[in-house]
Amino acid sequence: MRGRIPDSFIDELLARVDIVDVIERRVPLKKAGREWTACCPFHNERSPSFYVSPAKQFFHCFGCGAHGSAVKFLMDYERLEFPDAVEELAQAVGLTVPREGGREAAPREDKTDLYGLLDSAARWYEGELPRNAEAQAYCRRRGLDAETIARFRLGWAPAGYDGLIKALGGNDRRMQLLTEAGMVATGERGHRYDRFRERLMFPILDRRGRVIAFGGRIISSAPPAREDQEAGIHARTSQQSTGPKYLNSPETPLFHKGRELFALWQVKQANSQLARIVVVEGYMDVIALHQAGLPIAVATLGTATTPEHTEVLFRAAPDVVFCFDGDRAGRAAAWKALDAALPRLRDGRQAYFLFLPDGEDPDSLVRKEGKEGFEKRLKEATPLSDYFFGELSHDVDTASLDGRARLAERARPLIAKLPDGAFRDLMAQELEKRTGARANVPAEPAARRAVQRPVAVQRSLVRSAIALLLAQPGLADLVEAPYRFLRLDKPGVGLLAELIDLCRARPGINPAMLVEHFAERPEYLSLQKLMAAMVVGEPETQREEFLGALARMDEQATTLRREALTARHRDGTLTSAEKAELRELLAARRPARTQG
Repeated sequence: MRGRIPDSFIDELLARVDIVDVIERRVPLKKAGREWTACCPFHNERSPSFYVSPAKQFFHCFGCGAHGSAVKFLMDYERLEFPDAVEELAQAVGLTVPREGGREAAPREDKTDLYGLLDSAARWYEGELPRNAEAQAYCRRRGLDAETIARFRLGWAPAGYDGLIKALGGNDRRMQLLTEAGMVATGERGHRYDRFRERLMFPILDRRGRVIAFGGRIISSAPPAREDQEAGIHARTSQQSTGPKYLNSPETPLFHKGRELFALWQVKQANSQLARIVVVEGYMDVIALHQAGLPIAVATLGTATTPEHTEVLFRAAPDVVFCFDGDRAGRAAAWKALDAALPRLRDGRQAYFLFLPDGEDPDSLVRKEGKEGFEKRLKEATPLSDYFFGELSHDVDTASLDGRARLAERARPLIAKLPDGAFRDLMAQELEKRTGARANVPAEPAARRAVQRPVAVQRSLVRSAIALLLAQPGLADLVEAPYRFLRLDKPGVGLLAELIDLCRARPGINPAMLVEHFAERPEYLSLQKLMAAMVVGEPETQREEFLGALARMDEQATTLRREALTARHRDGTLTSAEKAELRELLAARRPARTQG
């Protein structure tokens, strides 16, 4: 059992889902004989080396080595933990994930408690918003309607240092959770206090709509509250005039700001098919665009765009528009976004850059120009290629030989970051056109450019039997207990017996289900490698090979036993029972005499 999810449920789930359907919803697949293939989503390549086997219910990349079941694919592709990947697959096939207790579930229980606590905090903030006239006036001034406030679960953190603590921190366990969730901080004198005070609160949701953190915005420049001063909280920790305009939760077990995007959940809820997604800088910019009828906006969380952000963005939509202020800071942020996006620009993905007029932000522009005006700006956004060469050339005299050489030297290492494909080729050609110099962009390693499926390697009898059993778990029904091959003292014999027992106990188990039972054991990686290298053959041929391997293992065990007993017979150390056993083994070895 992994975490609190019973093994029997994992069996049922993997029997219900089809790994081809799971992967094809995320990666375009093409039929290739009995299997499906694609360019690997986990590394950059031009020639497909990623294979999906319906028979095995297993995927494998011969380029980078990624492999596993449908659960493992979701864990790797969506960056989910095991329970979350199981939950997502279960929802897709209409199953409810059961839970079991036990000590091993404690770490998972802690996270469940954190999710519940943060949701309670969001509800408490939501309840406080109608009670504060200043916050209500601010929402009206920003044009926020009741539906938008509810959709984004906006709330208010009131003045005072312990409002949330009093509401939710009723015991030591709750206080521990509040601290772990980043909702409580400690002052210079050791006093614990609410991290967020006198701020408009924006819950940050994960990809499943659960609250994982908060952003808080100051709406006034009032001095620190009297309660803060009485609590001994130094002025520089105050949330007001001395604090940042926006304050985000710190990093927690649930929240990693370099991976999360504000409002991605709302975007996905509003769009079943998303062709374009827009990245803006502020929470209020996101909300203004959604309210104006453009529910395609997200924001990073007080950090520059990271490679993790860009991967999440491109998984959400093929076109990503980065929208920044036109000042120096905005252009610096845009260049960081470009650098993070380059390695993710596989064919079919496109990035654009939209720079706003001085003094404007998406909120103010969409108010002035409406949805149509802002959409027009989005359509006129600068393609990444134009922005790329424009930025690298802005202080370069391309009319001179030295200037063109400088441009080439700047561009080459950046173009080398692009995945192998048509866009990279065209960018290299454009560089050569602008500079006259050959691009000389490092080629992708040959091992990735044309990956060949490995030929079958010679395996031990035990490994061969395990591989064949993974291919056809039903073969276990042909083996009767007690298993004679257990007499063979070689690595893997015990694992083979355990696999046979497992297959016999769970009729209908498929290869992926069988491997997943060992997910938390040292044998997991070896079983996955055997599964990946296994070639699906004819069932009757595999049946004969499996039984033949077991028969040869039995012969080896018999031979080794006979040799051991013979050696001890010479030493005169055999018991009477062992002497009888040796006579039987020697008799079985002699060929039968023919009559004549």
